Amino acid sequence: MADLDAIAARHGVSPAAARHLRDALARGGGRAAQFSHPELGGLGQWSAGGMIMIGDMFNNGLKARVAALCEELAPLAGEAPAAGAWWPADLGRPAATGDQNGLRYAYFPETRRLAVESGGQLSLYETGDHRIGGVSQQQGAGRTLAFTSQHGPVRLEDLPRVPTAAQEPPPPALPASAAATAQAAAAPAVSASPAGSGAEILSLLERLAELHRKGVLTEAEFVAKKTDLLARL
Repeated sequence: MADLDAIAARHGVSPAAARHLRDALARGGGRAAQFSHPELGGLGQWSAGGMIMIGDMFNNGLKARVAALCEELAPLAGEAPAAGAWWPADLGRPAATGDQNGLRYAYFPETRRLAVESGGQLSLYETGDHRIGGVSQQQGAGRTLAFTSQHGPVRLEDLPRVPTAAQEPPPPALPASAAATAQAAAAPAVSASPAGSGAEILSLLERLAELHRKGVLTEAEFVAKKTDLLARL
């Protein structure tokens, strides 16, 4: 592509390096990229708004050139659909994607979801009010990822897991009496009495938090019940 060759020449990189970065930008919807190329400083990532990191971290001149190259390539990459999308379509378009040592991720700020795939197994996580801006590989017995948000480091295992249809099929139908019992267990009855002791309410709050963490209660249900309980203190 002549345009790509010209852009590469302007920024002092090979067409292959520019193509690698354009493809990384396409996977990020033209708004983010995670790349790994020797001409681009090794492993690095960029996101719209000015965030840029490269493996050759003290080479400020190269960092500025890569950032400028990303800015010029981003509109071209954003026009093309993201290739090889592996995440559920209903999550929308990711703001950032990446692949590290067989682990790949995609971050969706609009739906507050983080998708992670390892060994063909897809996992979804709720990001809440975190605005994910960086990622690193954690060392240890098992491979996992750590992220950075406006609140600081975010461990993957600390984010609430969101069940997927493939991972957790719907439970079998329960008899009416059993269903009523299950419903009572899943959602503590906050209106059984007009007021409760502080200890009882704190205990219910802990149960609500645990059910929310396990995905039994949605964010809206959790907030509504929590507000009701706090009003009774």
